[in-house]
Amino acid sequence: MDSTFIIEKSVVIVIVFAVTMLMAMYSTWAERKVAAYLQDRVGPNRAGWGGLMQPLADGLKLFSKEEFFPNTPNRFLFIVGPAIAMSTALMTSAVIPWGDRLHLFGRDILLQATDINIGLLYFIGVVSIGIYGIMIGGWASNNKFSLMGAVRAASQMVSYEVAMGLSIIALLMMTGTLSLKEITMQQSGMNWNVFYQPLSFLIFLICAFAETNRTPFDLPECETELVGGYHTEYSSMKMGFYLFAEYANMFISSTIIAILFFGGYNYPGMQWMVDNVGVNIANLLGMLALFIKLCFFIFFYMWVRWTLPRFRYDQLMNLGWKILIPLSIINIIVTGIVILRADIIAYLGF
Repeated sequence: MDSTFIIEKSVVIVIVFAVTMLMAMYSTWAERKVAAYLQDRVGPNRAGWGGLMQPLADGLKLFSKEEFFPNTPNRFLFIVGPAIAMSTALMTSAVIPWGDRLHLFGRDILLQATDINIGLLYFIGVVSIGIYGIMIGGWASNNKFSLMGAVRAASQMVSYEVAMGLSIIALLMMTGTLSLKEITMQQSGMNWNVFYQPLSFLIFLICAFAETNRTPFDLPECETELVGGYHTEYSSMKMGFYLFAEYANMFISSTIIAILFFGGYNYPGMQWMVDNVGVNIANLLGMLALFIKLCFFIFFYMWVRWTLPRFRYDQLMNLGWKILIPLSIINIIVTGIVILRADIIAYLGF
C-alpha cells in the first residue's frame, strides 16, 4: 500500500465526513423552510443571506449553552450515549458509492471511502448499533420519561429492523450481491430496482422512517407524552449530537434508498457522456444525479413530518409486526418463485 493511496483515501474520507456534516446541518434549515412553506409562513430569514447562516447560529447557540448533569450515578454513560449516536450516524457513510471514479493526476480515484463486498450488511449493522446510544442515554439520565423514550426506541428499532432486513433479502435474491457498488452498477441507465421490487421499496421506506425516529414514528421523543423523550435531561452540544445524528441518519438513509432502488449515481445517457464528453464530467454529473435523488427523499421526510399526525404506540407495533413483516415474507416467496421460474425457462431453453 503506497503513500499516495493512503493520502487519496484520507482526502475522500475527510470530504465524505464534511459533506455528511454539512448536509445534516443544512437539513435543519431546510426543515424549517419546508415547514414554513406548508404552513404559509416565511421561516428563517434573518441570520446571514436570507437565513442561510441559521444552522451556524444554532450550532453556536448549542455550544455556548450551559452544561448541566442530572443526579445520576452513570455520568460516564450519560456522556457516551450521544457520542455513540453521532459516531454511528457518521460511520455509515463510509461504504456509500457517491460516484464511479474520477481520473486525476494520472490515477483513477474511486468516489467511495471503502468498497467492501458486504457494504449493505455493514450499513445494517452500524445502524443497529446506533440504538445503543439512545438506550444508554435514556437509561443513564435517571429520568422516567427518558427511560420510557429509550424503551420505546429499542422496541421500535427491533420491530422495524426485522421488516427492513426481510425487504432487503428480496432485493439481494435479485441482485446476488451485498456490495453497494455492484448494486449501483447493475442499475445503469434506467434499469432501477424499484421497477422490479416496488413492495421492497415501500417497506424499506416505511422502516427508514421508523429507524430514524421521524414522524409519524417519533414515539421515542413524543413531546405530548414524554416531555422530550430520551434526551429530556440533555443540554448544550450533547443534545445537539442527538439532533444532528437524526438528520445525519436521514441523509444517509435517503442516500441508501437512492442507491438500492433508484440507480444511485446512474442517469439516462451516462455511458454516452462517458464515451463522448469524458469520464470526469460524466461522473460529476452522476454525483449530481445522486444528490438530486437523495435531496428529494430528504424533502419527502420533511413533507411527511408536517403533513401526517403521529401514530399511537399500538398502531406502530401493529404496523410493524402484523403488516410489514408478513408482506416482506410474501414478497420473498414471490421473488423466489419468479427467479426459479426464470431459471427453469432458461435451463429448458424456452
